[in-house]
Amino acid sequence: MAAQPLEGLSAIVTGAGRGLGRAEALELARLGAAVVVNDFGQPGRDGSGQASKGPAEEVAAEIRAAGGRATAHTGDVADHQQARDLVQLAIDTYGKLDILVNNAGILRDRMIFSMSESEWDSVIHVHLKGHFNTTHFAAAHWRERSKAAGAPVYGRIVNTSSEAFLAGSAGQPNYAAAKGGIVGLTTSTALALGKYGVTANAICPRARTRMTEDVFEGFQEPAEGQLDPLAPEHVSPLVGYLASPAAAKVNGQLLVVHGGMVAIVERPKVAAKFDSAKEVFSYQELDELISPYYADRPANETFAAAEVLGLKRD
Repeated sequence: MAAQPLEGLSAIVTGAGRGLGRAEALELARLGAAVVVNDFGQPGRDGSGQASKGPAEEVAAEIRAAGGRATAHTGDVADHQQARDLVQLAIDTYGKLDILVNNAGILRDRMIFSMSESEWDSVIHVHLKGHFNTTHFAAAHWRERSKAAGAPVYGRIVNTSSEAFLAGSAGQPNYAAAKGGIVGLTTSTALALGKYGVTANAICPRARTRMTEDVFEGFQEPAEGQLDPLAPEHVSPLVGYLASPAAAKVNGQLLVVHGGMVAIVERPKVAAKFDSAKEVFSYQELDELISPYYADRPANETFAAAEVLGLKRD
């Protein structure tokens, strides 16, 4: 029997007690990885409610029942010390850390004119700082191992962004900003860690989970006996691939994934360029050059909506 692609590797999946994180943890275990299942266990998708060990413990038990190796961690990745403890748990339990999948997050949706400071801070804290915290300690581990060995090591980071960042999401300025920040964090990390043998990529998954239950309510309901087109199980195989040796040359990339589709997103390109007739632009010259360019475009079109999501310009 052929070896599993992740056999002998260890992984952390944050926010793995439910939804996407759970599906990703199960997939990594199915491919042979030992998994640390992290979930703070709060019942509210806004991060409210009493934290519980239940979700993380249940997924870890599910992996073990299927013959895999897993341990639970119920700390808050947005807390710097608890994120350190999470990475250390993987190292202490399995000897090293090879794969980090950052998925933990919360929602506190509000229009920009109604959003409170705490609603902004809490979402940035969990999503963006949470991704930074775990990445920081994992990166330090890989750098230390690489310097000790005098050679690159094996490291994979898969971060979770969102199409909300790509096309804008009117009621989610905090979430969209955090997800955009995660892409910047990912590309910076990819450049910094490539020489140590580590890749870092980001995915924009579209899935029906507790986080998106109102967004996709009544949308693309599955036919009887068929897998939900928006099931997290459509996303987890890509995470398994990006975590594998086969994806060694995939680094600093952004991929949209859902329902049997993967799209590789290119970095932004210059769509048009204007040069001043004199040394410095005047207001009138800018008006004459730029205003006609936008004259026939929809007023609410964001910079990436048409190209990335396949939306047609009217």
